[in-house]
Amino acid sequence: MAPLPLFSVLFTFLLSLTPTFSTNSEGNALHALRSRLSDPTNVLQSWDPTLVNPCTWFHVTCDSNNHVIRLDLGNSNISGSLGSELGELKHLQYLELYRNDITGKIPKELGNLKNLVSMDLYENRFEGEIPKSLAKLKSIRFLRLNNNKLTGSIPRELTGLSNLKVFDVSNNDLCGTIPVDGPFSTFPMESFEHNRLSGPELQGLVPYDFGC
Repeated sequence: MAPLPLFSVLFTFLLSLTPTFSTNSEGNALHALRSRLSDPTNVLQSWDPTLVNPCTWFHVTCDSNNHVIRLDLGNSNISGSLGSELGELKHLQYLELYRNDITGKIPKELGNLKNLVSMDLYENRFEGEIPKSLAKLKSIRFLRLNNNKLTGSIPRELTGLSNLKVFDVSNNDLCGTIPVDGPFSTFPMESFEHNRLSGPELQGLVPYDFGC
């Protein structure tokens, strides 16, 4: 058998490295997140960027292909803000950041997490509007943003999230009317209380941002 040309050997070698590159991009994203956060109790101490991938880090879960699928940092006494780098976690299914002291806006890049099933950001100090980009999360079932400082209206684009089972934006400073289409027809009023919302919209008679 004739020896393989050098470029074929090199190409095969590069292909073998592809999973590592992918995983490293996730590790880089998580390390960027760590740099944004204050961690007085050292829950992120194991997040070592020199490792091949982040699958050995505490509070991070990976699948059999070493892709990050879960980030569990709820009730971890962390503060700081989130950045666009979280949008690089393309395989993420669970984003659990509840009961911390995270401030700033919810990054619109979270809408890139197409595999996300659960996003729990409740009981922080997020501000600004709910990103319309979250309407791209077609797999999401649980979206809890309650007990923050969110403003603006509830994006009507979210009514297209047919898999959404739990939606809670109570205890914010939202305004306008409550959507009634799609899954929003099933959510209890408790999910919207303690805002400046004016009740369910009247099917085209009242604009969704009425009162904002």
